[in-house]
Amino acid sequence: MKVAIISTSPRQNSNSLKVAKYLKSLISAHESDTSLVDFREIDIPMVGQGTLDEDNLSDFQEKLITVWGDADLVVMAAPEYNWITSGQLINALHQLGKKPFLHLFNNKVFALVGVSAGRGGRQPCIEVSMIINKLIGFTKQEAIVSPLFFESHETGKNLEEDGTPTGNETYTKGMIEFVDYTLRIAKRWHEVK
Repeated sequence: MKVAIISTSPRQNSNSLKVAKYLKSLISAHESDTSLVDFREIDIPMVGQGTLDEDNLSDFQEKLITVWGDADLVVMAAPEYNWITSGQLINALHQLGKKPFLHLFNNKVFALVGVSAGRGGRQPCIEVSMIINKLIGFTKQEAIVSPLFFESHETGKNLEEDGTPTGNETYTKGMIEFVDYTLRIAKRWHEVK
């Protein structure tokens, strides 16, 4: 099974990237074909100011679309900024939810981690799952958003820069359970397909 992990924060040294690195280390122990894409280099034009040209993609756009498109499981680490997620992620979903890129929403399992510096993380998962489900349903694709979210609370205290856990047993146990559940759901989905 191919897995894409996407850190959807445009910030340098973001907590989302820490989470994505930790997810990659956990998932790679089970699935060797695991890739990470980082939104630090995002250059997708804002809705209303431009569109993605499938024949003229930037290096970042090409990597994102290729890694996501090849994946069976897409795991997004979505930051929470003042109780909402990043505009870059919402914009990317809008721009990629068009005919040339609909394969990104077909025959996939999506899983979401909400990333917070404090005690948040749920709201980004709810927002992003709503948008992805709408894109799947409206365009009549066949995909699923996993119902289990992980809320990465106090991420800076729980993960080092390289994504190594700092020792909070509750945090580590929760993330491992999330990864195990997500992989089971993805394997079950793809076995049925």
